[in-house]
Amino acid sequence: MSSATTPIRIGYCLSLTGPVAGNTQSARLAHRIWQQDVNRRGGLLGRPVELICYDDQADASKVADLYRHLMDEDKVDLVIGGYGTNNLLPAMPLIMERQRFFVGLQGLGVNTTLGYPNYFAMIPTGPDPSAALTEGFFALAVEQQPRPTTVALVSADAVFSRNPILGAKDNAAKYGFQIVHEATYPLSTTDFTPVIEAIARSECDLLFLCSYLEDSMSLVRALRAHTFRPKIVGAGMIGPQNTAVKTTLGPLLNGVVNYDYWAPVPTLKFPGVQVFLANYQARAAEAGVDLLGHYTAPLAYAQLQVLAQAVEATGSLEDAKLSAYTRQATFSTVMGNITFGAKGEWSSPRVLQVQFQGITGNDLGQFQDGSRQVVVSPPDLRSGSLRYPYADALS
Repeated sequence: MSSATTPIRIGYCLSLTGPVAGNTQSARLAHRIWQQDVNRRGGLLGRPVELICYDDQADASKVADLYRHLMDEDKVDLVIGGYGTNNLLPAMPLIMERQRFFVGLQGLGVNTTLGYPNYFAMIPTGPDPSAALTEGFFALAVEQQPRPTTVALVSADAVFSRNPILGAKDNAAKYGFQIVHEATYPLSTTDFTPVIEAIARSECDLLFLCSYLEDSMSLVRALRAHTFRPKIVGAGMIGPQNTAVKTTLGPLLNGVVNYDYWAPVPTLKFPGVQVFLANYQARAAEAGVDLLGHYTAPLAYAQLQVLAQAVEATGSLEDAKLSAYTRQATFSTVMGNITFGAKGEWSSPRVLQVQFQGITGNDLGQFQDGSRQVVVSPPDLRSGSLRYPYADALS
């Protein structure tokens, strides 16, 4: 029997060190803010909440053992998923074996082939996640005059890029673009000049990039240093959503069109999100995390809102009951209302394409509102117009 003073323990691991630490540390602060918020309101089921989080050090081989430790040694009541495909996929065999309720954060297509009924995805890519991540990029392109016709696909040689590239190929076929160049590069690459030179030889109209944080910055720098100018650049880069990347690159980002999940524009100011971000931003500098938190933090907070609402609605910590409820419920979160459909993905996609416009210098303040990161897709969420072609949007 658990008393009202016995904490409900929620366990998970994050890659708090390594190439995505900028995003995972932002998620960790969001989780801590949620914990404080929920405990201030009396906890869950009248009990305080405790979070137990381990660093998997961006080593996928450690993930399953960490979850096994959480469940068998720490005896946590609930588990949640960590950040990203590279973290979530290695956890899934054990989660499936134990039949645990599992809400993952920003993993793309994690459950596409597994079909595990108790998995839920906190990522707004919808039922066809690989295609939805970047479909807006191609949909925008066909609206332009003269219409571009060719595309180059360039990606890091890593697990996270495989699904976006498959989606890009599907979208290229759907919207009638010819793939004239396709290449991968090792994550250890430091000189991207040869990569850009090979792209330039293709004379592509669209340059589709799928990259991590450091290589995103290197690719943007190398492209701006070259004379070649595709018509539209970006689509699948992990990096430009991060505040440190924005302030480091500054005006070099102008013209880039890239996916995002939330932006500080009127159409996306869902109930509670501004209060949450104000709290987050007041603590970000001291915590040493992304100073604005626009990318990962709202989804991380919403991840635990979903869990909390399922627990309170069912009055239970039983995985089967939580999963059954989550499959049919609508959740009110700082990311808006969320329902889950097939394979635990959001019922409807809500992926943004934003274009960086008018950035001057490297100061943080210009990224606080939506004036420098204009939502150009989907149409119902647009906050401005695409500047086309890329060469005309560089300043």
